[in-house]
Amino acid sequence: MAMTVGATEEDEVLSAINTTPLVDVMLVLLIIFLITIPVVTHTVPVELPKERNQPRVTKPENINISVARDGGVYWNEKRVAGNDELLKQLKGIASVEPQPEVQIRGDGGAPYEFVGKVVLACQRAGILKLGFITDPPPLH
Repeated sequence: MAMTVGATEEDEVLSAINTTPLVDVMLVLLIIFLITIPVVTHTVPVELPKERNQPRVTKPENINISVARDGGVYWNEKRVAGNDELLKQLKGIASVEPQPEVQIRGDGGAPYEFVGKVVLACQRAGILKLGFITDPPPLH
């Protein structure tokens, strides 16, 4: 039986880290992410409209309907009693040739429900031209 004294090649400590498994794992993760990211994004391909804000001159025959923050509806600066009265007035102008445009000025703090009721009344009355009046965006 022989006995060796001293260090052999097998007993030496490796001071370098083997990075091959790490690189393999990173490449696999990269491939997985490249494959799954397009699958995760579920969007319908649509072309969104570009912002075009062109100030228009209001014609005198146009009807301005204002919707206040509290839900009050105003027909050319005169308060309308209720939805039935608004529908009656809208049906009256729907039969005029050429039909005037109805322009809605909704308060920014008003719930959409109030503006939606005016739009619904215009639809029921048969109004063909409906527009919304807004403030122009600030210049940068």
